[in-house]
Amino acid sequence: MASFADLPFKGLVPLSEHDPVMFDLIEREKNRQWRGLELIASENFTSKAVIDCLGSALTNKYAEGLPGARYYGGNDVVDKIEVLCQERALKAYGLDPEKWGVNVQPYSGSPANFAVYTGLLKPHDRIMGLDLPSGGHLTHGFYTYSKKEGTRKAVSATSVYFESLPYRVHPESGLVDHDQLQRDAGLFKPALIVCGGSAYSRDWDYKRFREIADENGSLLMMDMAHISGLVATGEQASPFEYCDVVTTTTHKSLRGPRAGMIFFRKDERGFETKINQAVFPALQGGPHEHQIAGVATQLLEVMSPEFKIYSQQVKKNAHALSEKLVSLGHTVASGGTDNHLILWDLKPAKVTGSKFEKLCDACNITLNKNCVPGDRSAITPGGVRIGAPALTTRKFLEADFEKVGSLLDRALKLAQKIQEKSGPKLKDFVAALEGNEEVNALKKDVNTMATAFPMPGFDPAEMTYKEIEGPAE
Repeated sequence: MASFADLPFKGLVPLSEHDPVMFDLIEREKNRQWRGLELIASENFTSKAVIDCLGSALTNKYAEGLPGARYYGGNDVVDKIEVLCQERALKAYGLDPEKWGVNVQPYSGSPANFAVYTGLLKPHDRIMGLDLPSGGHLTHGFYTYSKKEGTRKAVSATSVYFESLPYRVHPESGLVDHDQLQRDAGLFKPALIVCGGSAYSRDWDYKRFREIADENGSLLMMDMAHISGLVATGEQASPFEYCDVVTTTTHKSLRGPRAGMIFFRKDERGFETKINQAVFPALQGGPHEHQIAGVATQLLEVMSPEFKIYSQQVKKNAHALSEKLVSLGHTVASGGTDNHLILWDLKPAKVTGSKFEKLCDACNITLNKNCVPGDRSAITPGGVRIGAPALTTRKFLEADFEKVGSLLDRALKLAQKIQEKSGPKLKDFVAALEGNEEVNALKKDVNTMATAFPMPGFDPAEMTYKEIEGPAE
């Protein structure tokens, strides 16, 4: 057997040689992104600059603790990177560093939210957040009840360790029912009220939330994960005037890497120490400094005039798509959108969100099944959620989104036609998609449209795998 000294050094071997199977899978995913219409509201395409950070030597470094107070040596450079990210985060949202602080170490949005709960609440304290079927997020306290089993099931860790009571949107308007929230909060007396959601297409009335929180001695937290890019550019109302804590992801409308941040007021309540200690050592180990570098790099772009124009275009595109769907006779929750997303109610079309998602997947249109107002279960949602950020990044304009609306209308009619033959079961519907000529024809039209637009992060001309070729020059 050869000695270690005789073994070849492979530390500089590229992935294509070191692991060709994985290299091929990544190339296939790049191809999927390039040739499809990405409409998932929580997704975006980040830049080559951010990807360079994510694939950098920073991934090698352990940095438990905070800048200037680490539990490992060798963090001089990493400290500068994390401080730079903190400074840019506060500046991007127009915050006074004497009044606000930020922790940029959460691995993503869910850990950020749970760190806030862990730091500021006691086990079994009460939380009120928007109900999942109304557009809320799992981490806002969602739980279910089974009539058959007669049991209440905690779905997220939030509902395992804390007592939650959801508030909802009004069944007719699709807007947050502040009156219901005020009434129920007066009885429930929550320790924390959470505003924000993952499928709510309107802006937030922070003043009203603050009034309700103050009536009951509640802390007020905003989870702005979906709209953080719009908030930074002034295209949505800012939560910082009224909220005690603001959490966010960094990869949705902010267009950065997959990570999270927690903003907190600096005052006599000691949020800074409590939240920092909840992130580490309570819930996480070493921060992912390559992600933090990517966040910092993206925040530099967020503060540019170009990103302001991008955010404005995201809203214009979402509105154009919403108007197109309505003009074609479809139902959009709350009647439209103020932000980056649309909730499309498919119940009038008698097609479930699950079936429509599968049909769109087969045609290289990516969106997700989602509850809409009136749904009773998140398992069988009656609609789909559609977002504008990713395709806007690819330079789609209003007219392009109107064409996307026509493709979606065509997809829904096709889903109805296939369902007539397949019957009500999802597995039979999915089986009927295979080899369907109309599905393949729609997929071809989707590919032709998508590949005509630029692709951030990588150059399609350099891909080694191409299921289809691009448009003719």
